[in-house]
Amino acid sequence: MTRLRDLYNSKVEPQLQQEFEYKNPMAVPRMVKIVVSMGIGRATQDKKYLELARKDLAMITGQLPAVCKAKRSVSNFKLRTGNEIGLKVTIRSGRMYEFMDRLINLAIPRVRDFRGLNPSSFDGRGNYSMGIDEQGVFPEIDPAKLEFQQGMNITFVTTAQTDEEAKKMLSLFGMPFREN
Repeated sequence: MTRLRDLYNSKVEPQLQQEFEYKNPMAVPRMVKIVVSMGIGRATQDKKYLELARKDLAMITGQLPAVCKAKRSVSNFKLRTGNEIGLKVTIRSGRMYEFMDRLINLAIPRVRDFRGLNPSSFDGRGNYSMGIDEQGVFPEIDPAKLEFQQGMNITFVTTAQTDEEAKKMLSLFGMPFREN
């Protein structure tokens, strides 16, 4: 088992059950999946950006990303229906905990001028979304070979019913939220 999965079983789950007074152990919030996505607008002009981003995202997550296509044409952006403009990866189970561990302990501390994650980025249903400005903060990416900076969105999907429960769970995992 991964380190964060062991942490969840030994500390996070009992602490959440005690604090929120769950009667049933299945009611305790848990992580379902992590979705990592990249929007690559430059891919409409040059396909090499899409391939480079696909390679980087595969190295970061350990899975091949799915390509997202434009659903409608927008002439101002020189975009046509069917153009490949993004990538996404859904990570579950063991890989999810490994990715979360690397994100919390290796990638987030490498972000320049980091003052904590925004605690108001919850969606009201217990899911948390954050953004990273560059993929170079992950240790798998060699900054010398990086051809262009690309940001990504990361969404943590949980079974928590409220934002308070989800924030407490993610804090116990070690997510560095800033104080309001």
